[in-house]
Amino acid sequence: MHSVARSVLCVFLLLFALPSLAQPDAGGHPNTSTIIGTVRNAYRRVPVANAVVTASSPNLQGELRVSTDAQGSYRIPQLPPGDYTLTFEKEGFKPYTRSAIQLRLNRTIRVDVELLAAASEEPVHIVGAPPTIDVGSTTMGVNVDQEFLKRVAVARPGGRTGATRVYEPPDAMSRPHGVSLNGPPASTLPAQPLGRPGPPKPQSAPRFVRRDVEPPAPAVAPTPISPFHMYFQGYGVNPTVNTEEERFSTFSVDTDSASYTLTRAYLERGGLPNEQAVRVEEFVNTFDYGYAHQGSAPFSVQVEGFPSPVRKGYHVVHVGVKAREVSRPQRKPSHLVFVIDVSGSMNLENRLGLVKRALHLLVNGLDERDQVSIVVYGSTARLVLEPTSAVHAHIIRAAIDSLHTEGSTNAQAGLEMGYSLAASHLVEGGINRVILCSDGVANTGLTDANSIWERIRARAAKGITLSTVGFGMGNYNDVLMERLSQVGEGNYAYVDRIEEAHRIFVRDLTGTLQVVAKDVKLQMEFNPQAVSHYRLLGYENRMLTKEQFADDRVDAGEIGAGHAVTALYEVKLTEPSASFGTLRIRYKAPEGGDSKLIEKPLPSSVLRPTYGRATPPTRLSYVAAAFAEKLRGSYWVRPLTYDALFSFWEEIGEPLKAREDVAELGALIQKARALDHREDRFEAFAPVSTMDFDRVPTLP
Repeated sequence: MHSVARSVLCVFLLLFALPSLAQPDAGGHPNTSTIIGTVRNAYRRVPVANAVVTASSPNLQGELRVSTDAQGSYRIPQLPPGDYTLTFEKEGFKPYTRSAIQLRLNRTIRVDVELLAAASEEPVHIVGAPPTIDVGSTTMGVNVDQEFLKRVAVARPGGRTGATRVYEPPDAMSRPHGVSLNGPPASTLPAQPLGRPGPPKPQSAPRFVRRDVEPPAPAVAPTPISPFHMYFQGYGVNPTVNTEEERFSTFSVDTDSASYTLTRAYLERGGLPNEQAVRVEEFVNTFDYGYAHQGSAPFSVQVEGFPSPVRKGYHVVHVGVKAREVSRPQRKPSHLVFVIDVSGSMNLENRLGLVKRALHLLVNGLDERDQVSIVVYGSTARLVLEPTSAVHAHIIRAAIDSLHTEGSTNAQAGLEMGYSLAASHLVEGGINRVILCSDGVANTGLTDANSIWERIRARAAKGITLSTVGFGMGNYNDVLMERLSQVGEGNYAYVDRIEEAHRIFVRDLTGTLQVVAKDVKLQMEFNPQAVSHYRLLGYENRMLTKEQFADDRVDAGEIGAGHAVTALYEVKLTEPSASFGTLRIRYKAPEGGDSKLIEKPLPSSVLRPTYGRATPPTRLSYVAAAFAEKLRGSYWVRPLTYDALFSFWEEIGEPLKAREDVAELGALIQKARALDHREDRFEAFAPVSTMDFDRVPTLP
């Protein structure tokens, strides 16, 4: 009882401060507002100096940062009105996020907080886990009820309140902590109006000797972990659902792979990924499961299941959807507008250097049907290469070689110019794609978030889509890169090495560029007579309601030629039945119009008696999903050890296990095993030995 009381007291300390409205800031900037406050040590009640306070808002893309003074005070002026999230960080203290802060026009509000020491100065036994606390709440306390317990089971550190900035591994060239990589710190920059760059002026394309063979990259050894900022968004962990309450599971497709590649980059640098960086569906969809497309239908469907090796009483159901293939000669002509970040933060071999090498690979895969344009942005945007036929590869290569870093990071200006160029040279009936290559940092521009999102959506509706390709570790914004690609109806990838660039820009070029179905939604309807409970692994940020499935106004994901979407469910079977559910796919043609429906029954005959009897591709998908679940600290895989996970990988079977990417998965599991020393945050109140696989944990 003492431990419970102490932890609840700890919660109260974090929740006590309420934003209070004050009078308008007399000295403030016209038509802007201000947030002020004080940061204190929660135990000693003394001011905390040099704490970093970060403000983010849908109306303020490109966060603002300030530091507290010797009295622990901070001030963030010249803010547009809106809903804000504040993050407080200081070495030696636990990061603290306060959300749902409403800031009105020409007002000043105070947000005081108290930080807990990372290594507690007083022995305090925490009951539960960090994500159970809604630090944005305006209540003075917290009720330890069933909803509280449910959030323990389905949430991860950081919660769902917004982007989280964490200290993570740096790039191949380390820099001292605190050095600004992109010009002035965001806290010194006033809010920027949404700029409208003028039409780009054609420039004479440089002509250099054509280079057909890209020289090998210089070897860059991984560097040890150093405190650099990474930005991720947490979406929680899907709960287990009772079919008597809801038998429909609906989500938008996702064929991205950035999360897996980011995780690989972490592990190869000797660190575990941040839990919020791990998206299960992107781990699963990284791998090719050898689906064969059958007949003339737009999609083929493969389903197989087996008893879960970890979750007692449950089966794992693997659902694979494969889009129709388009051969390279059948690919549509394209205009590819590369918008490349050349700000100071890109001045590394594994950033701008890797971008240039990746683009050289791309040139090899283009032909007379294709045009390439290049826009760069630092403090401003400028045109480097006007639309140029791939026939003139030497001109494109020369433009690529001429790229160099310059200025700060005005991503908005670069995107505006890129879209303008794509619109003025639209390929009717072809592929019109803007491709953003960046580390995702934007410290100027992109401040009017709602406006830029709407403009990107409008461009996508007219056939100009946006893909984002991330580069670099440290000062990397995963949140912005993923959001841009979703709004722009493209895809999101992360390149950590030249082999990954080859996969995206050469091997999968047709599928990456040519969309064969848009607004693709999947829905599983489970038969309550055969299934009592189910859980979808991943897709937390792609979930839709049952009603949104048939609503053609609701945007969803796109699928490229030959691409596949794989989803895994955990289901608890009850009575034997001929069918345990129905799979539905709803999609639109690439040019839009009304959606079409595909419906497939799920016969119980696809369920195998053991894991070993499932096909090797199905086993591979389970290992990928379980690895992601393990890395993100999911409650539902607590009994799974790394040794057991590796043994499941070993049982994938030959020749699939010997395939390069599958062999690498096994190596990454072993790296994670050696690095993962985290304690089970649920063990104190829900021991693994007493786990109930149908329900969330309960307090003793």
